Amino acid sequence: MNILSYLKGFSAYLKLERSLAQNSIEAYTNDVAKLFQYLAAAGKNSSLKTITLKDLREFIMWLNELGAQASTQARVISGIKSFFTYLLQEELIQNDPSELLETPKIARKLPDTLNVQEIDLLIGAIDASKSDGMRNKAIMEVLYGCGLRVSELTDLKISNIFEETEFIRVVGKGNKERIVPIGATALKLLKIYREEVRVHQNIKKGNEDFVFLNRFGAKLSRISIFNLIKSLAVAAGIRKSISPHTLRHSFATHLIEGGADLRAIQEMLGHASITTTEIYTHLDRDYLKTVITEFHPRA
Repeated sequence: MNILSYLKGFSAYLKLERSLAQNSIEAYTNDVAKLFQYLAAAGKNSSLKTITLKDLREFIMWLNELGAQASTQARVISGIKSFFTYLLQEELIQNDPSELLETPKIARKLPDTLNVQEIDLLIGAIDASKSDGMRNKAIMEVLYGCGLRVSELTDLKISNIFEETEFIRVVGKGNKERIVPIGATALKLLKIYREEVRVHQNIKKGNEDFVFLNRFGAKLSRISIFNLIKSLAVAAGIRKSISPHTLRHSFATHLIEGGADLRAIQEMLGHASITTTEIYTHLDRDYLKTVITEFHPRA
């Protein structure tokens, strides 16, 4: 069995058993392929049963010398560990050389956010008189009001909107579904867009259930949402570098500032780990420091 066969089996394992997104599958398989390329170039035995922890550490050290960031090294290690887990399950090896492979510590970068006034400016910059104005207002309200990823927004379906209970069903990373509350403002704009704008479009076959469509009647692309937000930021005079993800970060930060439960925010964002959600508590601490500095007489 050659390396290509192993990688093919590994890819199927990641898709069927781990339910990873295609981008993650490709990244993991490419990283494992790099490991075998390194072993071959270094003149080491690349037989599965002879790979050692020392070989793996030297591979990671080689990546580090090439300038790979800690986050990249961590992803590569995660891919390697998953690969050897797969090999163990398939009984292709008896021992896992990656078991004691250490992951570098990654400094968590606080995401950029907008305050409530900036959100209002951004949405207020939309010209509702234009043909795509009402659609764009609905897009912004849903992105910010539900804390969606951009792909979750573009993939949102009419059949997954439950107006009576004020919830939407979202398909997130790894095709994992979650239920997210949707506010009255977003629901109202969605209703106006669907009943007064979208209903008059010629919809391309296969796109009938997607909520947000372009002028050709097809599902909106991710890049179109990026471009929309960039142009709105310019129109609103916001100089921060923002993206669709900024609205998701702002959604979580404003909930934390309002006293929302961290577990509830984790559920709404679709984070697999509470650790990922906890980054917003750091943002909240910065906010509290700002409040004290500005308003406390002894600050």
